[in-house]
Amino acid sequence: MAQDSTRQNLQNHIRFFPLFHFFVLPVLVFNVIRAIAAAVREFTFATGFGVVLAIALLALAFAARLMALSVQDRVIRLEMRLRLAQVLPVDLRPRIGEFTHGQLCALRFASDAELPALARKVLDEKLESRKRIKQLVKDWQPDYLRA
Repeated sequence: MAQDSTRQNLQNHIRFFPLFHFFVLPVLVFNVIRAIAAAVREFTFATGFGVVLAIALLALAFAARLMALSVQDRVIRLEMRLRLAQVLPVDLRPRIGEFTHGQLCALRFASDAELPALARKVLDEKLESRKRIKQLVKDWQPDYLRA
């Protein structure tokens, strides 16, 4: 996957998928507005169904995006559990199951060197905020392979 010339960090790690965010989504939103305007001008079965169809297409786009993100999150969870099993000290390994999905997603940006201490801090202090956990990462490991 092509990556930006700027190294990924906390401030710029949010990913926009141009095809979805800058083409599909605006076109579908415009289509909903156009369909509603047509139905307001002259309500018929066809214009009413046009509104329903336009909303359904927009919902389909969001559903597809959410499904891709859900699969990505499951892969991240699996990847992080395997990674934690390799890098955590023996006393922390039995606690891998205590991590929430959000904690695992946030921890993935930490380097292997800092992951054990950060993982212990997250569990001991019960840190839940993804943003807060990401802010604690000192050696940011970019993730360019995201949906």
